[in-house]
Amino acid sequence: MARTSRKKRSTLTNRAVVAAAALFLGGGGLIAVNVYASAGEGGSGAPPGQFRNAARQMSTIDCPDAGIALPDVPDGARPEVDRELAAMDTQITDAYREFADRKERIARDPELAGNAVLGPLRSRRAASLDRIGTAVERVEGRRPQGLEGLAGCSLRADDDNGGDGDGDGDGQDGGQGGADDNGSGDGQDGGQGDGQDQGEGQDQGDGQDGGQGGDQGGDQGRQGNGPEASDFVDIQSVEPAADRPRNRRGASRGTFTTDCGRNENGKFNPDNVIAAPGVSNGAHHMHDYVGNQATDAFAGDDQLAAGETTCRNQGDRSTYYWPVLRLQNGQDENDVDADGGGRDQNTGEIQTPSQVTLTFTGSPAGKVTAMPRFLRIITGDAKAFTNGDANANASWSCTGFEDRQLKDKYPICPEGSQVVRSFAFQSCWDGQNTDSANHRTHVAFAQDDGRCPDGFRAIPQLVQRIVYDVPPGPGFAVDSFPEQLHKPVTDHGDFINVFDEKLMKKVVSCVNGGRKCR
Repeated sequence: MARTSRKKRSTLTNRAVVAAAALFLGGGGLIAVNVYASAGEGGSGAPPGQFRNAARQMSTIDCPDAGIALPDVPDGARPEVDRELAAMDTQITDAYREFADRKERIARDPELAGNAVLGPLRSRRAASLDRIGTAVERVEGRRPQGLEGLAGCSLRADDDNGGDGDGDGDGQDGGQGGADDNGSGDGQDGGQGDGQDQGEGQDQGDGQDGGQGGDQGGDQGRQGNGPEASDFVDIQSVEPAADRPRNRRGASRGTFTTDCGRNENGKFNPDNVIAAPGVSNGAHHMHDYVGNQATDAFAGDDQLAAGETTCRNQGDRSTYYWPVLRLQNGQDENDVDADGGGRDQNTGEIQTPSQVTLTFTGSPAGKVTAMPRFLRIITGDAKAFTNGDANANASWSCTGFEDRQLKDKYPICPEGSQVVRSFAFQSCWDGQNTDSANHRTHVAFAQDDGRCPDGFRAIPQLVQRIVYDVPPGPGFAVDSFPEQLHKPVTDHGDFINVFDEKLMKKVVSCVNGGRKCR
């Protein structure tokens, strides 16, 4: 977590952050900047018209993810740490609103972006990090090292090529690369790269590459803060995926499918009971829920066990949730002025899936054991655009083309084909814990040969397949944290196992016995 060395500030660097600052969403739309021109020319400044004549682009506040840096929080400190981590997400959201509130002043004097927004944001994050350190020290007797280096944030221009867009001079990937699942990603330091002056929030390095982001056309202001045309690709241009590992002798070949509906009753909230328990609007984006109807930020195990369920088999009271998908058609949803919706830059009509399939599958390397009740699993990374793609795990495709899978792009499906998003959850469990401090290390993915890592045992793997009947073309996006710009790589799914003992035994028996059960 040590902070990298800082380069001497240059005129080029100052002008790069000025350019990035001018990209932020205001109440009526975007102020666009040609970052190449403003950051790369010599002289005293870009011509005034450059701030309005360039191609439309987006920009993001890039902050280190403190949750990733804290994998070993003691149990006694977790509630306070979780609250502070959620508060830090709120601080970033508030910073976006502060940009909007000051848009006219920043347009006249873009350096205010650092002085009036990034500087105070750093101070608020530093206070939260100090409280996290105190909470851990109170339980463990020592403070985590390096927390102070996580306070500063940078401005980053969105790059339509997905790389070198973070403005830190290191040529890091801007977060649209391949995929896998949460975490820190190859070469990504969470926005603390060379050339950043975190104290003043204005020195972002010499390598800012804003690209020439795609112009989707239409009323971009009503669409919120993304996505852009370059986030979409024609599924017919994608190569088919490689085959999965072959089953070994003794593999568990069966499946168990649970029918929990499509959220026809419209249960939504912007909470995240796994990552931010006890915090309203902990996700800053809206979630679809199927299964347990008691799920919100304040639901504990007892509430979940007693909750009603939309699952046909009443022995399954599990919680299944994921970010909603919206049409970017300029139409307001009824959450346009609500947390998780318009207040967090998530706009457009929420789409009810045309189909949701929840299937538990086996292991290609052997038998599976029962999941513990109240096991919590997060797959994918809601912050993969800024964290890097190491934990990105959602796949996008189209019906009729599901041998072709996308990790970092949305699919453009041909007429008559529907959009498919899929999540294959972690299938290995440490045998002890139903959760962990970073909500990841108690579970793991199988290795390339299908076996679980040492110390883990195979459990039934949840595979979610969600289908949407949306118009062909680049007109939809998942909800996201504001700074994640609705990138497809940020898609994620959450699961809490609330199967009763009898039904879980049936799941294991079906999977291990090679049967297809419902």
